[in-house]
Amino acid sequence: MAPPAGQIRPGRYLAIFTLIVAALYSLVFFTGDGNPYPKLGIDLQGGTRVTLTARTLDGQPPSNEALNQARQIIETRVNGMGVSGSEVTRDGNNLVITVPGEGGEEAKQLGQTAELNFRKVTSALPAQTPPAGTTPQAAHQQQPGDQQREIDEAKRTRQSTDPNVQMQALQALNCAVDDPLRGNDDPKLPLITCDREGEFKYVLEPVFLPGREVATAQAVPPNQQNPGWTVSLDFKSEGAKIWADFTSANVGQQAAFVLDSEVVSAPTIQAALLGGNAQITGQFNQQSATDLADILKYGSLPLAFDQSEAETVSATLGVASLEAGLFAGGIGLLLVAVYCLLYYRLLGILTILSLVLSGGVVYGVLVLLGRWVGFTLDLAGVAGFIIAIGITADSFIVFFERLKDEIREGRTFRSSVPRAWTRARRTILSADAVSFLAAAVLYVLAVGQVKGFAFTLGMSTVLDLVVVFLVTHPLVALASKSKFLSKPSVSGLGAVQRLGNQNRAARKAATTAKEA
Repeated sequence: MAPPAGQIRPGRYLAIFTLIVAALYSLVFFTGDGNPYPKLGIDLQGGTRVTLTARTLDGQPPSNEALNQARQIIETRVNGMGVSGSEVTRDGNNLVITVPGEGGEEAKQLGQTAELNFRKVTSALPAQTPPAGTTPQAAHQQQPGDQQREIDEAKRTRQSTDPNVQMQALQALNCAVDDPLRGNDDPKLPLITCDREGEFKYVLEPVFLPGREVATAQAVPPNQQNPGWTVSLDFKSEGAKIWADFTSANVGQQAAFVLDSEVVSAPTIQAALLGGNAQITGQFNQQSATDLADILKYGSLPLAFDQSEAETVSATLGVASLEAGLFAGGIGLLLVAVYCLLYYRLLGILTILSLVLSGGVVYGVLVLLGRWVGFTLDLAGVAGFIIAIGITADSFIVFFERLKDEIREGRTFRSSVPRAWTRARRTILSADAVSFLAAAVLYVLAVGQVKGFAFTLGMSTVLDLVVVFLVTHPLVALASKSKFLSKPSVSGLGAVQRLGNQNRAARKAATTAKEA
């Protein structure tokens, strides 16, 4: 049988909340590495830094426009790939990427040029390391300081249009050494290069389809057609036409997918592909396929970069600042608790319990966000949670004041709860909607740590509603039905109830006099 209008079954709501908390902490302890701690940002735990030094095809200093564009693309990759808390700064002709924790490979991945091009395969040979002293590149490997000369020499031999020079370069190419041409090849010229695994050497024709014609990319798990992970590409309209024309005219030939001058995949065209899509196959796992898809999705960098070794950087604020922030939050929480206990008594205890449960839910969500999407908690995020304490407490106060208003009208504690909740609910929803909207706008418009502040503020606002609806209101309803807890001396509503009784008696006397 359904409860009367405005009333609820408190046990049902509390059971739902208990199930939510149980599921949340089951995910915390029994998924991933089971580490029950949130990830901290660079300012609290330090991180790993990789410096990218820009280089151009002609050896001239890069333009400010190209450097700024590269920085924006890397920042877009950071946001899109979930590498939360990372910093991308410009230092002269260098870009400095700093990621939280020990994420050197992650930082290098963000700085990958990721220039994808499509070339037709002219010929291919198994890769064999040439004998010592027979490869022209062996001499160049002895001169690491003259990088531009290495690039120019590699272009002269490996991008020559002379078939004889191409054959000599193909025989001399050593796939076991670093490629000076990586990310520096001319798309208008042929290219002699290796595949990613170093197993084959290829002679490739000039680029027939540039990577900028790729509209989107996504990682595809193994299926019946492909036993391993692949990367699926969808072309833009012009790219789809070029791809359809090429595959129609080259059935039985190989098309090389070249990423930063390196062949990632070279499938044989079985039939004309008219759907405007393609798949990159290779020795991918889930992580490498996802990383490649994300990088291609957000565009290639306009410059090639030399990457330094990853170096560890110390926390900019450190444990002392984190402790100070948590101490400030603790003081704020303590003041709220003392005020609620003195002013509301029983309702104050319910407020403290609700705040503790809200904090527990927030903590679990933080751990999972760090594990699943790389969210990191920095000092700005801690500030967002501290401010959220006030927002959460404000929701309780709105409800309790509406409850006292109903009691002043002469109603009992029990009958006042559903009426007060009906009146307070709309106010709470409106206030939290405004707070969430402000946090959302700030998140969209802000950058850096301010974005983290906005995110934690918005998340806390949403969880505030969950706690108020599933915990605070049901607990107050339960207290109103208890003979002991509803006593004026326990509930702290004695003065309000006496005033309510006086108002009810006055109304009754006025009604009697009017009838007389």
